[in-house]
Amino acid sequence: MKLNEVTFRDAVPVDGYGPGFFRVGGTVLQGAVLVTAGRATQWQGLEDQEALLSLAGTVDVIFLGMGQDIAHAPTGLRAQIEAAGMGLEVMNSPAACRTYNVLVSEGRRVALAALPV
Repeated sequence: MKLNEVTFRDAVPVDGYGPGFFRVGGTVLQGAVLVTAGRATQWQGLEDQEALLSLAGTVDVIFLGMGQDIAHAPTGLRAQIEAAGMGLEVMNSPAACRTYNVLVSEGRRVALAALPV
């Protein structure tokens, strides 16, 4: 098996997470986070749909981490995201962090919106 080192170039990776926090690009952020290749910020959670919609034109897919367990996105959120020209993939936050890291390392236009575990 050949292993390749993952490089993130100019992207911001998720380094870790734990109860109530995420470590992104070496910085610890408490609570929910919104991460793109260029930056990581605290996010107000599922009620802050405007922050997700503001990513239109800059990302193709948003990975929505729903915390420790998989849950459904709020009613209508998927339709709003898709109407803005983006895809929405809902999963638990650990899986969303891993998926984001793999795709952002490939240079894909993705974002992570994650609730803490």
